[in-house]
Amino acid sequence: MTLEIITSDSLAPFRHGFFTRRGGASSGVFAGLNCGAGSSDQSEIVAINRGRAADALGVGTDHLVGPHQVHSADVVIVTDAPLPRPLPRADAMVTRTLGVALSVLTADCQPVLLADRNAGVVGAAHAGWRGALDGVLDATVDAMVGLGAARADITAVIGPTISQGAYEVGPEFIETFVDADPENARFFANGSGDRYLFDLPGYGLHRLREAGVTAEWTRHCTYSDAARFYSYRRATHAREADYGRLIAAIRL
Repeated sequence: MTLEIITSDSLAPFRHGFFTRRGGASSGVFAGLNCGAGSSDQSEIVAINRGRAADALGVGTDHLVGPHQVHSADVVIVTDAPLPRPLPRADAMVTRTLGVALSVLTADCQPVLLADRNAGVVGAAHAGWRGALDGVLDATVDAMVGLGAARADITAVIGPTISQGAYEVGPEFIETFVDADPENARFFANGSGDRYLFDLPGYGLHRLREAGVTAEWTRHCTYSDAARFYSYRRATHAREADYGRLIAAIRL
């Protein structure tokens, strides 16, 4: 099966993609293009999958770089590849270096690719609820501006992520957001009993637009489309032992 790569005209002419799980070598609960070295999948198979993604982007596997993601608001400025080991603990990367593909891994959290075609600066961010609330998207935009990008010229695209209808949370969750900003209540809808439904991509779009950039979502839900996407929450509900990780990347 060939790779399936979701792209956006908004990020042209930079080579980029939100890769689905189709076209990979993994099997079992990881079936497809699992690119997560942190999963319990066979490391040799994950390497094959990452190689396929790198080939699709036209870079060597050592130039397909990504951080050790920790749900933070930290951003790494990449000036060369491969990255030193151990990998930097962060959740976003920015660069203006040719031939380097910035990547993030997700399985419900938001993969966000950003570009300023005029300045030749790109970025990639992993934004779950904690990272988004703590400002990882704002920090990514700030880091791009530091490399010469202009806020008005930056376009950000949120890829496949969990949609509001599938993201049920408890009252303590909404309290965390409302305590940070009472206006955040608008990103929650009533669920069953004391549960709420959180609009993660809606919140991500809000933070990006507040940061002064143009932003859009591809409108793909990871939870509801098991044939195309991995989902941490779906795997948890199915009592599966582990789950695959989707890769999203962009390069100059």
